Amino acid sequence: MSDYTDLDKKQDVHILHSMGYAQELERRMSSFSNFAVSFSIICILSGGINSLAQATSGAGGAAIGIGWPVGCFISLVFAVAMAQISSAYPTAGGLYHWGSILGNRFTGWLTAWFNLLGLVTVLGAINVGTYYFFMGSFGTSYLGLTDTTTVRIVFLVIITGAQALVNHMGIGLTAKLTDFSGYLIFATSIALAAVCLIAAPSYEIGRLFTFANYSGEAGGNVWPSTSGAWVFLVGLLLPIYTITGYDASAHTSEETVKAAESVPRGMVASVLWSALFGYIMLCAFVLMLPNMDDAAKQGWNVFFWAMDSQVNPIVKDILYLAILVSQWLCGLATVTSVSRMIFAFSRDGGLPASKALSKVSPQYRTPVAAIWTGSILSVLFVWFTSLDFMKIGDTPVYTIVVSCTVIFLFFSFAIPITLGLFAWGTSKWDKMGPWNLGEGAFKLFAVLTIISMILIFILGIQPPNGAALYVTVGFLVLTGIVWFGFESRRFKGPPIGAEVAKRQAEIAAAEAAVGESGEK
Repeated sequence: MSDYTDLDKKQDVHILHSMGYAQELERRMSSFSNFAVSFSIICILSGGINSLAQATSGAGGAAIGIGWPVGCFISLVFAVAMAQISSAYPTAGGLYHWGSILGNRFTGWLTAWFNLLGLVTVLGAINVGTYYFFMGSFGTSYLGLTDTTTVRIVFLVIITGAQALVNHMGIGLTAKLTDFSGYLIFATSIALAAVCLIAAPSYEIGRLFTFANYSGEAGGNVWPSTSGAWVFLVGLLLPIYTITGYDASAHTSEETVKAAESVPRGMVASVLWSALFGYIMLCAFVLMLPNMDDAAKQGWNVFFWAMDSQVNPIVKDILYLAILVSQWLCGLATVTSVSRMIFAFSRDGGLPASKALSKVSPQYRTPVAAIWTGSILSVLFVWFTSLDFMKIGDTPVYTIVVSCTVIFLFFSFAIPITLGLFAWGTSKWDKMGPWNLGEGAFKLFAVLTIISMILIFILGIQPPNGAALYVTVGFLVLTGIVWFGFESRRFKGPPIGAEVAKRQAEIAAAEAAVGESGEK
């Protein structure tokens, strides 16, 4: 980062001080690293593969050829609007800060809880996806493992613990690995696409734009029987659920050089590149399928079925290994994101044991307690919701909560964007960052965000996840009780206005405690 001058650093620190926060974390992430952390969490080799049946057992080829670009555009709408705000307020836990400064204490607190719940549970879901990919690729065939709750939780403890340990040891090491992850995802997705095209029996391009209805038995009961139009709409959950996690660029703002410029670019670029490479990879996979009807019947096993039947075993295992490493790195980046959210919310007293959770290690310059707390909570979430009695009807609570997770994450994106729609040009938001769409473009994307949020909510509570509606409503009721019963009197929110000036002595003491001199 030879182009990062003393003046650049002073500017980054000045912006942070102007928001009332100390430079406790270490700025070791380049612009590419900021992009790579979001690109790694999106990880088309994780969600794009593990959730593939939502398309192949739904509307068939058109769910990829047409549905993937449509769903990616929906995610892009959120990313572009968030990028505008992140440029003005580049701080860790950005969403929480945006929700507070563009709204009030309650909207900031609500945004934080939605985002935090989403991040903790999505970390568990990502690592569960890695577990099932491991079982399908190596665990059963090579190691003779059987899927049990014990095996699953032991696997999660090992890989999540390793992800937390790497994060514990500093952002420098984490950034190097997520940089590598970015290149690995690019290379592996292209290699997988090339292998699929070589193995394809023919190139029926038309199947990418041919609508089918594989709901019910025809699609292995991935979706209950429904209309063709509706099965296409619910199939949009594949790209929408895959292309998320780009808020990581905002969460690592305080560790990124030239954050006001790098963060918004990283956020938007991660979505665009994931959308493009994911489209190439998934279209190639669809073209490789011997028969769409047979593929649909495989349900959630479609990826392994197709690879086993079409691809050379040695080539297949090499690809599997690269995909497995990419999925682990996806979880690694997610630990980074969730820990920075916990850290940021805690330094304003937003969580129990906030003093401990907001403490930064002077040696590693990382929020150690936040890293391990987020990681442990994600494993406990998977364990508790995987118990045999944890069901609503015939659907496991884990499946329902994961569906809610994405709703909660997008809610946390939509709240500050909606507030920004009304705050633009007022005293709450009268200064834009260097990445500036202009008022008209931002407000257009903000309106599209609201429409997209309504669509995501409707799709997210459809069968087999119909109980997600009740879980979401229940969480909202619980949130209201906690806020009005406890937090409304206790929680002060982030420093705003005169409170920022009062914090200057605390800022100097916090920076001295971690050895931050303010020099490059």
